[in-house]
Amino acid sequence: MNKTLTAAAARNLRRFSMAALLLASTIVGVSAHAQAEAADSTEATIKKLIEPRLGKDAKVDAVTKTPYSGLYEIQIDGDVIYTDAKAQYLFIGRVVDSQTYRDLTKEKIESINQVPFSGLPLDKAIKTVKGNGKRVIAIFEDPNCIYCKRLHKTLQEVDNLTIYTFQYNILSPDSIVKSRNIWCAPNPSRAWNDWMLNGKEAPAAQTACSAPHEEVLALGQKLKVTGTPTIFFTDGSRIPGAVDAKGLEQKLSSLK
Repeated sequence: MNKTLTAAAARNLRRFSMAALLLASTIVGVSAHAQAEAADSTEATIKKLIEPRLGKDAKVDAVTKTPYSGLYEIQIDGDVIYTDAKAQYLFIGRVVDSQTYRDLTKEKIESINQVPFSGLPLDKAIKTVKGNGKRVIAIFEDPNCIYCKRLHKTLQEVDNLTIYTFQYNILSPDSIVKSRNIWCAPNPSRAWNDWMLNGKEAPAAQTACSAPHEEVLALGQKLKVTGTPTIFFTDGSRIPGAVDAKGLEQKLSSLK
């Protein structure tokens, strides 16, 4: 009799254990789902609260909870700022890991601003090949940009490079005229370099010739290019501003 009770008790214990495990897994699943819904709700609330406070034309692209200090990351116009769970305070600046010195904010900004290089309309750019041309970059430039001219002097020190120049005319109406004359020249690459390096203007373009000004302007705005020069690399990353030859070589070497 005792043996029978013991066997029955053992069977019941197994049943209760299986039921308990099933219930526990269900609770965990429900809890995880509830936490995910709560996180989504908080992020949606933050977006609703913070967007009008950033200005009438501000558009928040995403809100995400970070793994550090309870901060929420706000992605806006290719940039990153932070806030608390109640959207009461804004934190504008860099989040850096004090042990590794990783700039987490910089990494995130680079990540959200990556551009598939293969998707660039290179037929709308001036192509210049130096040496074997194996290394490839694309640059958004304005013909009246002094920093672009400084970059062109730097590029004379870098070999084995193919450069696609998008004439991004944002500084003055005169930029549009200069760019069209260069685009319509018999050798646009030579005409561009003559102007940027030596200040030699291209002859006036014929009336029938048109340049892709509007297309490049729309492209730059879509890619959030806010200044010239802006260099794009084949890994989708970008460098705004005129980088020196050493910095450019280091970046190109890291892509191999």
